[in-house]
Amino acid sequence: MAKKSKKQQQSGGTPATVALTAAGVAYTVHAYEHDPAHPSYGEEAAEAMGVSPDRVFKTLVADVDGSLVVAVVPVAGSLDLKALATAVGGKRAAMADPAAAERTTGYVRGGISPLGQRKKLPTVLDASARRHVTICVSAGRRGLEVELAPDDLAHLTEAVCAPVARA
Repeated sequence: MAKKSKKQQQSGGTPATVALTAAGVAYTVHAYEHDPAHPSYGEEAAEAMGVSPDRVFKTLVADVDGSLVVAVVPVAGSLDLKALATAVGGKRAAMADPAAAERTTGYVRGGISPLGQRKKLPTVLDASARRHVTICVSAGRRGLEVELAPDDLAHLTEAVCAPVARA
């Protein structure tokens, strides 16, 4: 987890929620009890919140031609690495080393948010997000999600919107 400022510690916020508040973006926080035995962080979030898995998006970090890139895709599907590489003008993509993803974003696996990362990475938001009024993404720790408009997420992360998920 990224180091919290004194203001974040006092407010109980994460770097993601602090970034959303600072940007003046409307969002809703959803907290739930995380079960470490659950096989999927994203599916657990969807079940706990009672939200369709196609509206809950997971944040994945990939290595595209030697550079880290964030992909935000529905938990109901999987990441198409070839499509991700194409979306950012690269040739080859592979999932990033989990330790490198944690170190670079400042978040722990299962709690990586596309918002408020320690080092801002190029981001690709799956095009399916635009079919929804709101989507949910990690708020920066396991058991905490934020719900916001996909256009707000794309704007704040400077994301490219492209079809990078497979059903």
